[in-house]
Amino acid sequence: MSTRRVARSGVLGTALPPLSRRSLLAGAGVALAAAVTGCGRTSPVSATASGSAGPLRIGAIPDQDPEVLQRLYGTVADSVSAALDLDVEYRPVTDYGAAVSLFRTGDLDLVWFGGLTGVQARLQTPGAEPLAQRDIDERFTSVFVVNAGTGLPPSDDLSALAPLRFTYGSETSTSGRLMPAYFLREAGVDPQGFPGGPGFSGSHDATLALVASNSYQAGVLNKQVWTSRSAEGAVDPAVVLYAETPTYHDYHWLLGPRAAERLGVDDLGDRLIGYFTGLSADDPADAEVLELFGAGGFVSTEASNYDQIEEIGRDLGLVS
Repeated sequence: MSTRRVARSGVLGTALPPLSRRSLLAGAGVALAAAVTGCGRTSPVSATASGSAGPLRIGAIPDQDPEVLQRLYGTVADSVSAALDLDVEYRPVTDYGAAVSLFRTGDLDLVWFGGLTGVQARLQTPGAEPLAQRDIDERFTSVFVVNAGTGLPPSDDLSALAPLRFTYGSETSTSGRLMPAYFLREAGVDPQGFPGGPGFSGSHDATLALVASNSYQAGVLNKQVWTSRSAEGAVDPAVVLYAETPTYHDYHWLLGPRAAERLGVDDLGDRLIGYFTGLSADDPADAEVLELFGAGGFVSTEASNYDQIEEIGRDLGLVS
């Protein structure tokens, strides 16, 4: 029996003590028997012992509820650890900007970014390598939602949203702000011109909650979260799907330029691409990862897939 190690998990940029996790790999397969161990150290992320390679540190933009993210990326850390025989640690972050900053400084090695934050992180971190995206990220969409009290039926007419109190997700979210703002402008709607100015909820789940409470009459989030929450019965009946955007590239894994050398794994990027693209729905452990990502599989990706996002980001002043 080989041991799979998934090290401490704590929110970066806070004083919270990280939680230590350890998992066991039974036999040669990747079936998991996860076990949570006691509390780990409370030192900051930058205090890794000098001379110690440490774990592969993975992170993600906080686009959903923290408990959803912990379950998703804890599972990913377990699976990557088993497949590549590496120590792997998931480290939550406080906001989108922190994910970009900590990737740039090398405190995070491998990060699940949205299209815009991935562009920002790559431009700020020479040598960063896009590895893989989900099959659904090749043709991703956002959905505009409205409170049922508006009386608006589903429509392709985005101009009807202009007089409503409106919220985006995070300010640097691709699917919750950048691309919806672009499509609104294409439809003749000033993306900043909503009554009182647009809100920024911080996450897709928060957008749903704010529209349900009528704090905002309308909002936008990514379709994958909408589909997932709808299937769970977690969408308040007061929230109505109004319109869906055209497609665009979005989420992807980005590997930092110093990770391979620090870990002493020269082909780390190739091995990670092989892991992600090799996930199969026919394998129970792989299927768990794919289900949590809402994907049928992963495909390799490259920087040019996000040229449109970079162009729009520059035009909207979100990429410099």
